[in-house]
Amino acid sequence: MKKLFSLAAAALLLPAVAFAAPPAPKAAGIESKDYQWAKMEGEMKEALAVKGIAKEGEEGYEICGACHLPNGAGRPDGTFPQLAGQHTTVLIKQMADIRMGLRDNPTMYPFAKELTDPTQLAHVSAYIEKLCIPLDHGKYEGADAAMQIAKGKDLYEKQCVECHKKNGEGDKEKFYPVIAGQHYKYLLRQMTEIRDGHRRNANPDMVKVIKPYTNDQLVAISAYQASLSMPGAMCKPKGKKK
Repeated sequence: MKKLFSLAAAALLLPAVAFAAPPAPKAAGIESKDYQWAKMEGEMKEALAVKGIAKEGEEGYEICGACHLPNGAGRPDGTFPQLAGQHTTVLIKQMADIRMGLRDNPTMYPFAKELTDPTQLAHVSAYIEKLCIPLDHGKYEGADAAMQIAKGKDLYEKQCVECHKKNGEGDKEKFYPVIAGQHYKYLLRQMTEIRDGHRRNANPDMVKVIKPYTNDQLVAISAYQASLSMPGAMCKPKGKKK
């Protein structure tokens, strides 16, 4: 399995002209009247049925760490999301959606298409879920940060907290992601794509909520969400004993 991951990584590092990989498939997503969000079938169902073992997924995660970093922190500029502490259900669903062409992610697809073993996917997801959430993630840094966070808090508590919960812990059983510790720029990009219909594997319920939001409102909500932390799930501050 490690060799498989290594081959995928090596291929992705080759120049585009030398690596003509087949394009990702395109499955009918939210634009289709037959679309079902979190439909339990195929490899997603198989992986969710496996009891993932974190220590068994550490080696498999090594290739993920090239972009998402060894600690799962991702990139503060939002190019790669923070993964640490994410629910296994969410990780498995998103990987399956990318593989089947429900979520468009050209950068991730070459990796996702190699992860064909449901058991290995469950183990890697379990490993990621056990990682502590870094404290130093990308936050909103404008001079009006306090105002934006206050505005975002008001909007979040009115329409987001029911699903994403008070501390951004989401809901594992319902596939609602952990957003605590997520990068501001990543949150803003994803919510904009969901609102504008570009995130084809989006939850229809979320689309209905977010559709009327202005760009300014999305900035405020993202700023607030990026300020959230989950008690007991965050990494220890540097210099402090565990």
